[in-house]
Amino acid sequence: MKATITWQEEVTFEGESGSGHKVIMDGPEDAGGRNLGARPMEMILLGVGTCSAFDVVAILKKSRQEITDCVTEVEAQRADSIPAVFEKIHMTFRVKGKNLDPDKVKRAVDLSADKYCSASIMLQRGGVQITHDFIIEED
Repeated sequence: MKATITWQEEVTFEGESGSGHKVIMDGPEDAGGRNLGARPMEMILLGVGTCSAFDVVAILKKSRQEITDCVTEVEAQRADSIPAVFEKIHMTFRVKGKNLDPDKVKRAVDLSADKYCSASIMLQRGGVQITHDFIIEED
């Protein structure tokens, strides 16, 4: 994998993924930013949440569950000192569908966390405590 990060101005950067997709990242106003894009640490949360959601949806589909929606809420706590790394991340999967089996939803979430989500596993190996739960909503 490759990515290119190009400085735009002040603390605004454009990131381009190896697959050609671009995203703007910016810092807060008190650091010279203009709030033109997500912060880099927010991008990490978006990445880990999406990686996990991708797995959960794929596993549930393979388990023949009638899933119609999946929203993943990600909340993180950072260290008070620099570097302000993530110390804890909690993910809540709101899974919607018809006649979803709670055991299969739990299995999908656990498999993502423990076996498949590269981003989550990488952060855990770096010392981040990652927890998760799920809520099933009938469609």
